[in-house]
Amino acid sequence: MFDWITLNEVNLWLMAVFSILSFIGSLLLIPILVIRIPEDYFAEKKRHRWEPWAHEHPVVRWSLLIAKNALGYIFIVLGIAMLVLPGQGILTILIGIMFINFPGKYQLERRVVMQGPVLNTINRLRHRAGRAPLII
Repeated sequence: MFDWITLNEVNLWLMAVFSILSFIGSLLLIPILVIRIPEDYFAEKKRHRWEPWAHEHPVVRWSLLIAKNALGYIFIVLGIAMLVLPGQGILTILIGIMFINFPGKYQLERRVVMQGPVLNTINRLRHRAGRAPLII
C-alpha cells in the first residue's frame, strides 16, 4: 500500500487539491445561484419557453446555448463528484440540470426540488439572503 501511495503521490495531491477547490467553489457559488432563482420558477406545472438571447444572431445564439449547456454538464460532473467528496453534491447537480436543455427537464427539476431536504436547504439559503422562499 505504501509503495502505491509513493508511486501515485502526484495524483493523490491533484485529487486533494481538486477536492478542496470544488468544496470551496460549491460553498461560494451554489448559494449565489440558488438565491438568484426567481421565487416563482417552479410555480407552473408546465414551463413556458423563454430564451433571453432569441433576438441575437444565430451564431451568437448557438454559441451561448452551447456554452450554457457545457457549463451545466460541468456542474453535473462536479456534483456527482461531490456526492463522495466534500461539497453540496445534490444542489450542484440541480444547478447543472437547470443549465442544460433536454426534453422533460422542467418536470425533473420540479421533482428534485419538491423533495423535502432539497427544498428546505434551498429555502434556508434564500431566507438567509433575504429572498422569498420558492413557490412550488
